[in-house]
Amino acid sequence: MKVIETFPRRVRVIENAWIPMSDGCRLAARIWLPEDADSDPVPALLEYMPYRKRDFTRLRDEPLHHYFAGHGYASVRLDLRGSGDSDGLLADEYLPQEQEDAVEAIAWLAAQPWCTGAVGMLGISWGGFNALQVAARRPPGLQAIITMCSTDDRYADDAHYKGGCLLNENLAWGSVFLACAACPPDPAIVGASWRERWRERLDNAVLYPATWLRHQQRDEYWKQGSVCEDFDAIECAVYAVGGWADGYSNAVPPLMQNLSAPRKALIGPWAHAFPHVGAPGPSIGFFQEALRWWDHWLKGKDTGIMDEPMFRAWMEEYTPPAPYHDEIPGRWIAEDSWPSPRLQSRSWHLNVLSLGERPDAEDRVFIASPQTIGLAAGDWYGFGAEGESPIDQREDDGKSLVFDSDPLTERLEIFGAPTVTLELAADQPVAYVVVRLNDVADNGAASRVSYGVLNLTQRESREQPTPLEPGRRYRVTMRLNDIAYAFDRGHTMRLAVSTAYWPVVWPAPRPVKLTLYTGVSTLTLPVRPERREDTDLPPFDPPERGPAPEYTTLRMTPFRRQVERDLTTEETRYTVSSDGGDFGGAALARIDDIDLTVGYTIRKHYRIHEYDASQARTIIEQTTLHARQDWTTRLECRTELTATPTHFRIQGTIRSYCGEEPFVSRDWDESIPRHLI
Repeated sequence: MKVIETFPRRVRVIENAWIPMSDGCRLAARIWLPEDADSDPVPALLEYMPYRKRDFTRLRDEPLHHYFAGHGYASVRLDLRGSGDSDGLLADEYLPQEQEDAVEAIAWLAAQPWCTGAVGMLGISWGGFNALQVAARRPPGLQAIITMCSTDDRYADDAHYKGGCLLNENLAWGSVFLACAACPPDPAIVGASWRERWRERLDNAVLYPATWLRHQQRDEYWKQGSVCEDFDAIECAVYAVGGWADGYSNAVPPLMQNLSAPRKALIGPWAHAFPHVGAPGPSIGFFQEALRWWDHWLKGKDTGIMDEPMFRAWMEEYTPPAPYHDEIPGRWIAEDSWPSPRLQSRSWHLNVLSLGERPDAEDRVFIASPQTIGLAAGDWYGFGAEGESPIDQREDDGKSLVFDSDPLTERLEIFGAPTVTLELAADQPVAYVVVRLNDVADNGAASRVSYGVLNLTQRESREQPTPLEPGRRYRVTMRLNDIAYAFDRGHTMRLAVSTAYWPVVWPAPRPVKLTLYTGVSTLTLPVRPERREDTDLPPFDPPERGPAPEYTTLRMTPFRRQVERDLTTEETRYTVSSDGGDFGGAALARIDDIDLTVGYTIRKHYRIHEYDASQARTIIEQTTLHARQDWTTRLECRTELTATPTHFRIQGTIRSYCGEEPFVSRDWDESIPRHLI
């Protein structure tokens, strides 16, 4: 990737600036701005996250914010209250307090002598979430945002629940958040009070996954911070960006459909990453694209960005399934509006073991999946690393009901969300159905195109679920993940139906047998006709970035993903071991410019019995380290989730050390009732 060293405006960096809140709390910011901004003010850009601007995100922050500053912006990376070097405590994600702090921070930025008063927000993941949430509060000065890998609905489309089913990511991500929030502030920034402030954080640490596990349906807790509750509250311009390989791409279409503010969308083949380093590729010159957006909305320049189609996406083509893809073949497409009036719904009927364009006579088929189905799924969301992508689906297909089309006689392109309408019955009051849409090549290899899961107790409402009546027939409709995909001529479409999906989804309380009625169940695809103007879309610039800080690798951690099956106990163990991903695979590294050694490792253990859901177990183990000269802190964090048919049990421990001396220990052990999940 091209590294830009010389910019139109020289950049100076303020390593730490305190942004005061009205209640006396101070938020810690790192600011990049043009050297001459005091005499020639610039708009401000705010990125606002809990991921420690001093160390954990330093290597990715510098190239981004230096780049924007060099092109005439004051670019600000702000730690949330209670995180990094900021004052206070961090009780949960996306709290009203977090949003209120951002409103105050925006007012502070707009009032600085080096700022024109125009402010934008940008962010990926957490920073993409709160950019939307803050935009809904309409703070004066906030004129545009870029939200990446985010969501409009915190319950339906985040790392906690999917289709009303508990995601294993609830524990995995929540454990990472717990460890990050429990790390100490840097004494070089906060001074001698660091120890007292660290103790306060540890004494008030929250077992976040347990908090989220207490809200198993879409209640008021999840509605707070979900911008889908009132899309019209957002009045500033919104650029929504996602990736088909990410868990958050489903938010982009409803934002385009429901926002009334100026808006634009971009979805590439990427995972949970910035598009300039996005994998699978191709990556794009996203910093240049972002500048076009900022220059238009914050500087009033005619960059032409709003003259282009509203929604641009990567139309994926078949590639042989593999645990990692450097690039996904395809091409860029665009639509002028969303939903596009050009899209055409086309349906296939689920007949006995086949997908037909006409229905056969009604019949019945049955499925009671082993609990181990799903090991070919890849990660719910990943970052483009090896082993994250869905592999050949034939192993999972063998544990599912499958419905195959005839080989296609012509190319078929889809864009949007496939939907499935199923007529079914279950033998349990709580049952899940998992549906995968696969592309089967002529050699039999099956590549997953899209999938969806549904807790059937939420077939009518996410807020007020109702148990199934065993044996009763129901008609349910479920959406699969949005996708742009081209099925080749000669390939076969396969719909696979199962009752479990481990380790993506925590199992239902008891094994389930589904009866599926064929001839009356359907698959509907959003078929996209050719658009000749796609060939005239302007190409994206090649990726480039600003300079990055130097770091020294001190210890590497082998990246491993291993599946082990014990044929005597019928237990399957899936283990993932890795570093934090921010230091080029290093488990221990020194950030040279601040002489800070940072360490992070994580191990995830997923254990499941072939048929007994009550033996499911997930364990997350993490170690973090911060050191400089005679100052060393270490944090060891372990969390574990198990369940009976009636209760979840979640356990957690934190062990902290100053040097080798124990500092603060925390222990949790909670039993949480299952409510139709």
